[in-house]
Amino acid sequence: MAKTTITFEFEKQNKNSVRYKEIPKEGMPPILGSIYVQKWFAGDSKTIEVTIDKKN
Repeated sequence: MAKTTITFEFEKQNKNSVRYKEIPKEGMPPILGSIYVQKWFAGDSKTIEVTIDKKN
């Protein structure tokens, strides 16, 4: 199992969601790229973190 935490920063706001852009780790390509989070959850957050747990 490999766990990794990815940091995202605010990119733009849509009608019902907020788009966040991944901040890749130094020298690494993005894992997810951009993600959309519903406004009711994202609120006014300028950064969010997502943890992925890869299972075999």
